[in-house]
Amino acid sequence: MRASLQAGYVLHTRPWRDNSLILEYFSRELGRVAMIAKGAKSRKTRGGSSAALLQPFTPLLCSWSGRSELKTLTDCESAGQPVPLQGRKLYSGLYLNELLMRLLQHEDPYHTLFDHYDAALGLLSQQQGEEIALRQFELRLLDELGYGFDLLSDGISGEAVDLDCWYNYHEEYGLVLASADASDRLPRYRGADLASIKRGDFSGEARRCAKRLMRQALATHLGDKPLKSRELFQHLD
Repeated sequence: MRASLQAGYVLHTRPWRDNSLILEYFSRELGRVAMIAKGAKSRKTRGGSSAALLQPFTPLLCSWSGRSELKTLTDCESAGQPVPLQGRKLYSGLYLNELLMRLLQHEDPYHTLFDHYDAALGLLSQQQGEEIALRQFELRLLDELGYGFDLLSDGISGEAVDLDCWYNYHEEYGLVLASADASDRLPRYRGADLASIKRGDFSGEARRCAKRLMRQALATHLGDKPLKSRELFQHLD
């Protein structure tokens, strides 16, 4: 298989042997691709070593070849300026990358998801865009993977969410009306907050609601292994 100048972003790199890298690349047309960048630490480009170019959050055009799951990078060039992320925003970007690494299969195309990822990076670079970028991307990621659920209807009864009622998240059904039993300790989400999230309004209590709900919904698919990017956030708090 040969792929020529595919638009995408590096999600993660790790050293391989003396001067090479193994990288995970998220391309718009061909999805997540693993490849070896041979001699990347010593190979020169206009800006220095090619390893300096193969960094997350830099739009790239990459070419590769190979029949196995691990391809060989044959060419790479910049397709734009790196997205400027620092501090919490940098950790938020790493969190998005880690979600894609954990949840996407290799070489399954996700054209729309790639566009959502690109848009999320743009929002992260804005002064007040962090919360919106993360929550919207999480929702769209679940939808694209086939795990999405309706924020405005009860997954069992089909009835519209009542703004004054409370709901639980259920892995199979989505949101369902919470039990009146006071001993029920499952996380609860108020209908009014769910409606705010649906409108894209993450202010006030809806912000906390969306964060709890997305963490619960994603946990089912991420498994027990903790996210390294979340550990980075703990050092900031």
